[in-house]
Amino acid sequence: MAEPCKHPPGVVAPVIDRRRCEAKDDCVRVCPYSVFEIRELDRDDRRALSLPYRLKAWAHGNRQAYAVRASDCHGCGLCVSACPEHAIRLERL
Repeated sequence: MAEPCKHPPGVVAPVIDRRRCEAKDDCVRVCPYSVFEIRELDRDDRRALSLPYRLKAWAHGNRQAYAVRASDCHGCGLCVSACPEHAIRLERL
């Protein structure tokens, strides 16, 4: 059973650590508000990574999770719990 949502939308938002995310899509599957998508890393995000993390991203198809609807986040924390890489945290806006 899903955890109860802790906040109305717009209070917290997920932040994804680009150095950790491996696009395994657990966050996509557990989010009841469709906040996440797996997509190709954009150029700026890829450039911001140091070489070891660029190579890691390349090994995972240059795909990662993006919080494309972060404003819909209710702060339930299911994504944080589901992420096997511990790449997601919730931040108060």
